[in-house]
Amino acid sequence: FGPTLLFGQGGTAVEVINDTVVALPPLNLSHKTEVGGVRLDLATPEEVVTAAHAMLESVARLRPEATVRGFTVQEMVSGRGRVELILGIGTDRQFGPTLLFGQGGTAVEVINDTVVALPPLNLSLARASMRRTRVYRLLEGYREQPPADIDAVALTLVKLSQIAVDLPEVAELDINPLLAGPDGVIALDARITVAEPAPGRRLAIRPMPQDLTRAITLGDGRVLTLRPVVPEDEPMIRRLVERSSPEDVRLRFFAPLRTLSHEMAARFSQIDYDREMALVAEGEDAQDGRAIFGVVRITADPDNIRAEYGIMVRSDMKGLGLGYQLMQAIIAYGAKRGLERIEGQVLRENTQMLRMARELGFTVVNDPDDPSLMDVAIALGESHVL
Repeated sequence: FGPTLLFGQGGTAVEVINDTVVALPPLNLSHKTEVGGVRLDLATPEEVVTAAHAMLESVARLRPEATVRGFTVQEMVSGRGRVELILGIGTDRQFGPTLLFGQGGTAVEVINDTVVALPPLNLSLARASMRRTRVYRLLEGYREQPPADIDAVALTLVKLSQIAVDLPEVAELDINPLLAGPDGVIALDARITVAEPAPGRRLAIRPMPQDLTRAITLGDGRVLTLRPVVPEDEPMIRRLVERSSPEDVRLRFFAPLRTLSHEMAARFSQIDYDREMALVAEGEDAQDGRAIFGVVRITADPDNIRAEYGIMVRSDMKGLGLGYQLMQAIIAYGAKRGLERIEGQVLRENTQMLRMARELGFTVVNDPDDPSLMDVAIALGESHVL
């Protein structure tokens, strides 16, 4: 594992390699530029070899304890028209894995334009985090500089989030710089630190439980996907309310509503899976394309003993058994996670909901404080786990 040289040629002609860069990636040198470990604009094989020997001499003089295990030769990429970013994974003693985004380059510590987020992230949350930095304004374009492919940057951050969730051995990971331009992103340098993960719960925010996703069949034979809600569902939840009758909306929210505000719909779709759960029934709709036809949710108390539920089915989907299946699914989930009781309040005039509650095993009693309401509750046990 002593010093080695790696050189690749893209074609049979030597001129093809005209624009190359040599980078030095020793495991114990985080900032290679500080020891002369990067050489740019190398046009010939001879220049590559000369630069490699110069690097070895520079590292031996400035950091004699460092181990040089090899060299990386890459095609030279121009930074013109691109923004230098830094993306990374870190580990916080209290919050566990964290994600970093901001302005990159050699002066990243001096500029200090970064934001820290908690995984898991989706595209909506990734963009929201990115907007909190000053460098985001550069990504949007300015003067004659065209905007960068912001979606590609956000997707890269989401992929790092997935690494943080799936690979607990990754203690640190830095991509610096990540060049972002109109044609996408390219990583010029990266480092990773692997360590034995600490025992116990890692993530501060519970990721979406993928195992709850399954297919359900309605009374008319239509097949829908039952899955946990995600933040991207916000527009479809608003359409669910808009496509329902004013009376059904009033029965669900105990007040007349024409539509849900963006803030309210976002609150319903951006949830903490550790305290809440919302299951949506999704399928294809002739008018809306992808649509949510029904949603059921529970919110647990801090002791994870009791949870309050709410349910809504689109008006034109009633009578197909969707509401019954949604309630069965949320009851089974509550029992599996160890809840002792699910309860709720129903308007006395909502006879259809009260009838379904009784059929599912809920007790139904008068609310002692409000004669217009009925209190419904069900005690959970092993028999409710599907």
